[in-house]
Amino acid sequence: MEIKDTYNTITSPSEEILFKEKNSKFFGYAFPITSEEELKPILDVLRKKHPHAGHFCYAYQIGTDPVSYRANDDGEPSNSAGMPIYGQLQSFDVTNTVVVIARLFGGTKLGVGGLISAYKTAAQITLESCEIIEKTIDVHYIISFDYKNMNKVMRVIKEKNLDIVDQGMEINEENGLPIGIIEIKIRKKNAEQIADIFNSLYEIDIQIKE
Repeated sequence: MEIKDTYNTITSPSEEILFKEKNSKFFGYAFPITSEEELKPILDVLRKKHPHAGHFCYAYQIGTDPVSYRANDDGEPSNSAGMPIYGQLQSFDVTNTVVVIARLFGGTKLGVGGLISAYKTAAQITLESCEIIEKTIDVHYIISFDYKNMNKVMRVIKEKNLDIVDQGMEINEENGLPIGIIEIKIRKKNAEQIADIFNSLYEIDIQIKE
């Protein structure tokens, strides 16, 4: 079975979009995020930007396997805002992304159906304004080895065109000799094969970085 090791996400925060429905204004924003902790500062900024907005509804999806997501109606009728926004994240097949819609009430009630349609449309226009890119899911490994084996390790890295994330040196407490430490990242679907190559080399240790 082919391992899925790519995902789609947005490259940068979106421009502000405005969708109007019966005098209500829906301001839409999308932001790239990698953790839920990034959400509060975003909401704080938007609340200052729109002090008269009554609702700041949002949905986010983070991660690939497993995926975490949340949809928040922020006082709108249940499932009339957060889930329509989340539905657009799924339609655009993006993760590590949050969409926030700030609503300024225009005096005319839209009803649940009208709200669902308006939040969905605002989220759709917001995501349409974003640049979406495909990224690979990478596995990070730490390779450690006596310095005398440096050439063996570097040969594999060069032959397989592997990305070095970090490299350094430690001293072996037992014999006082230097140990090379290299962190590499590999596309998920190739990770096992590369690990097997390093495991087959004498006196070289490879571990997944936790």
